[in-house]
Formats: sequence, C-alpha cells, structure tokens
Amino acid sequence: MAILNHSDAAFPVAATTPLLGRRPLDAGEFRRQGRQVVDFIADYYAGINDYPVPPAVAPGFLAGKLPATAPSTPEPDALTAGLRDVRELMLPGVTHWQIPRHFAHFSATASNVGALGEALAAGLNVNPFTWEASPAATELEVVVTDWLGKALHLPERLLFAGGGGGTLLGTSCEAMLCTIVAARDEMLAEIGEERIGDLVVYCSDQTHFSFQKAARIAGIRRGNCREIPTCRESGFVLTATALQAAVAADEAAGRVPLFLCATVGTTPTAAVDPLRELCAAVEGRGVWVHVDAAYAGAACVCPEFRHAIAGAEAVDSFSTNPHKWLLANMDCCALWVARPAALVAALGTDDDVILKDAAAAARPARGDHHHHAAVDYKDWQVALSRRFRALKLWLVLRCHGVDGLRAVVRSHVRMAAALERMVRADTRFEVPVPRQFALVCFRLRGGGAAAQLVGGDELTASNELNRRLLEAVNATGRAYVSSAVVGGMYVLRCAVGNSLTEERHVREAWSVVQGQAAAVLATAGAAADTARTKDHAAGDDHGADQPHAMTTTTTMGCRSGAWELRTVYRTLRSYAVYFLLGK
Repeated sequence: MAILNHSDAAFPVAATTPLLGRRPLDAGEFRRQGRQVVDFIADYYAGINDYPVPPAVAPGFLAGKLPATAPSTPEPDALTAGLRDVRELMLPGVTHWQIPRHFAHFSATASNVGALGEALAAGLNVNPFTWEASPAATELEVVVTDWLGKALHLPERLLFAGGGGGTLLGTSCEAMLCTIVAARDEMLAEIGEERIGDLVVYCSDQTHFSFQKAARIAGIRRGNCREIPTCRESGFVLTATALQAAVAADEAAGRVPLFLCATVGTTPTAAVDPLRELCAAVEGRGVWVHVDAAYAGAACVCPEFRHAIAGAEAVDSFSTNPHKWLLANMDCCALWVARPAALVAALGTDDDVILKDAAAAARPARGDHHHHAAVDYKDWQVALSRRFRALKLWLVLRCHGVDGLRAVVRSHVRMAAALERMVRADTRFEVPVPRQFALVCFRLRGGGAAAQLVGGDELTASNELNRRLLEAVNATGRAYVSSAVVGGMYVLRCAVGNSLTEERHVREAWSVVQGQAAAVLATAGAAADTARTKDHAAGDDHGADQPHAMTTTTTMGCRSGAWELRTVYRTLRSYAVYFLLGK
C-alpha cells in the first residue's frame, strides 16, 4: 500500500488536474465550430475565382510564416484564429483544384454531399477493418460497390452478386499493389517462392508510373517490368501483337509472365487499351489481367462509352476512381476482383484472437436462411485500419442518382468537344490525337517555320515552342493546363472535368492560350531576327577585312542598298512565318 500511496502522491492526475479548456468532444461546441467551418468553405467556393489557379510561391514560403514549435496552450478562440491563418497564409499557396479554370489534371471532382459525407464519416470516426468492428460500414461497402459496378455496367463476375466483389481504397496505386501481390502469391504457390526473381509484369509506355512503383513494392525486379512501346499510328494504345511478342520472349528466356496492367483512359492522351484483344493474347498463360480505369472508368455510367470496357468479362480485376469524375470527394478508389479469395490469401491476417472473434460474431443466427458471409476488409488491402468511404459514395449515389452522374460526365465531354473544335479552327494549332472523353491534347504546329523561329531540328524546335507556350499560359494565373510527351511530341493537355467548370470558362481558357501563343511566336520571331542581324553584321565585318574587298564609294553604296534590302526581307519573312503558323 505504501508504494501505491507514494504513486498516487507523485502522479495525482485524475484527482487534482483539471482538463485544460473544453472537452475535446462536446456536442454544443461542435455545432458552433462546425458552422464556422461550413461557412468558411462556402465563402471559399463563393470567391474561388478570385484566386490564380497555380500559386506564385516558392518552396519554404509557408514555414517562415508559422511558429517553429507547436503551442503549449491554445489561444483564445483558437479555431477562429486558425481559420484566419488558413485564409491569409495557406489559401494563397494552394493550387485550387476546384477552380473552374483548372484543366491541368484529371479532376478531383467535388460535391456538397461528397464533402458532407466526408464530414459525416469523420464525425462517426469508425474503423471498419472487420465486419464486427463496424457491421453497417462493412455491409454498406458491399452494397455500394455492387451499386457502382452495376451503374458502370461491369461484368457480373466482378460483383458480389456474381461471386466476385468490390472494395473502396484510397488510390489506384493501392489497387495495383494489392492485385499484383495476389497474383504473385498465387503464381509462387505454383512454381515455388525461390522463383520470385523470374516474375515479369507488363504495361505500355503510356501506363501511369504508379504501376511500376506498385510492382517494385511487390518485389518485382526493376528489369522485369516490361514497358511496351506504343505509337501514334495505333493511337498510343497497347497492341495485342506487341504484348504477345514481349510475353513470348520472356517465356523463351525462362521467365514467368505474371501480370498485365491495361489502361482505360491513359494519363497523357486518355487512350483506351483494347481489353478483349489483350486478354486473348495472354489467355492460358496464367497472367493476371488488371484494368486501370482510374479516369475513364467513370464514363461508363453513360451507355455511349461502355464500348471502352468491351472484353472486361475476361479480366481479373478492375479499378476506377469515383473521386476523379463521380463527385465523390478525395479519396475514393473502387476496386473489383473476380476472385476475392486470391486477395484474402495474399493479404489476410488471422493470428490475432481479437480479430478472429469477428468470424464467430458473424455466424448466422439459428433459423437464418438468408445469411451472407461476413467480409473482413482488412484482408483486401495492405493496411489494417481503414476509412468509412462507403458512406460518402452512398450519399453521392443517393443524392445525385446514376442519371445525375451521367449528366455530369456528358456535360464535361460536351465542353471538351467544343474546345476541340476551337483548336481545329485555329490553323496555328494541331490536334495530334483525337479527343478522348473530356481530354483535349493540342500543340502549336511544327515544321520548318518553328525551326527558323527557335532553332534546331523541326521536332525539337516545335517542342520548345510548345514548352514556352505552356509556361506562358500558366504564368497568367487565368488558366492552368499541363503537358505530356507522346511519340516524341510535346503536347499540351486540357482536361475538362471540374464540378464548377462551365463552357464560358473553357472559352476563356482557350482565349488565354491564343493570346499567349501570339506573344510566344512574336518573341521567338524577334529573337530570330536579332540573331540573323548579328550573323549578317559579323559577315559584313569579315568581308571588310578581306584583302580584295572593294571600298569605293560605289561599292559602299551597293553595300548600303543590300543592307536595306535584307532588312526589308527579314521583316517580310517574319510576317510570312507568323501568318504561315496561322495568325
């Protein structure tokens, strides 16, 4: 007892130390503070157009404005002060993804119910890693992934209703990693774990870099990731012929083909790999076929785009990101697999007695003839803990309906089609690949004119001209676009997909591009003129030093006349190049 008494005296926590400030969870205070935050967000959206899209800041801009250490005690009304700092210090340094002039990336679409669903899930703050840990959260995820799969017209074998099943993860990279690990363990169980170094995975040179990252994490050797080249003539898609050749070469060398990542809507150009042909190319070889439809999978809510996943009935897994185009705020990646048991075998954990109790709790009650097997989603992912993402997606589907989501996708596609027509109407520009979904790729035309303006070979000069154009457009703060290099061509990307974007924003962005194109061409033309003037002047000086150079008055007069003619010629030529590029 003496020891216990001494301990009580030394650490009188519960007896004498009051909590500082209010309780961390208080219904009344939550109501007051929640209104503050909602008003702050609403005000942000109301004035979002006042911000430049990309911020004009440099690395370290924020660190110098904040204290070096966290406060020991909170200041009075700390939330109000914190929101003020967000507005004054942080928003000027944010890239505003929800601004309607953001066209650089495949959008992270937002909606009222998407944001409020996030808030609701955060407020409930459950951790549904097993069925028992939160039965409603688990079962809602089962229901909502089948809902979404049916809305996208996925093959039934990928849905719970057809023996497969879906889950909600954070990103497509997670989906890739989980499926590669499942495929790896299945294959190694057959050929022996010592052969992991022989496993080979396949993708195209247009596949998102996250695939190679996932493969490395899964233990695939860097040299065993086949990035198969694509070309402009095929629309930058992965062809079955090229895939077959790569697989055959690896088999001949004693390696083991393991996994194919096909893409529906590549990041550079939104190209669609031919699923049916690719599945046929690896049929019978034990290759796991995964479809990364992070962007364009959402378009399949519209019947007119379902051709993009033709042949999906033969794939092993399929993923898409509802946070990209289906109004489900970040983050939300839906993954479906034909054989959930493969995921569970690779990622499952059953050593902890606490987690094992979930299976006992999930046993059907006596007389229950409609029992569904319990799902422990911890066994479908890398982490154990997980978020209640299903609540947000369920609210979006309930409040917008599938028809509402179709209207969103069609609106963005319609605006992108209008932009493509604008680009084609300006003869200075070309559309090197046809528009896919709501992504338009374009560039200033190349050719000899660009080489004369910028220097170098035609392709290099054209790429440099377009790089300068991108830099100039984004520097205005009035539009934000991105770039890609495909088939050696530097192209500008304009992805229409923001929840707030209207056709007027697309027209304004194109006006910015046109204006900056004129400025870039004029600047390049002036620089070329200056360089040519210096070259001519150097040539004249060199001629004057020659032993037999004429220096009579008549000759000098001829030289003066020639100089004037060259000046007139250069002026006319610069205008000719300008109009040749399509002013």
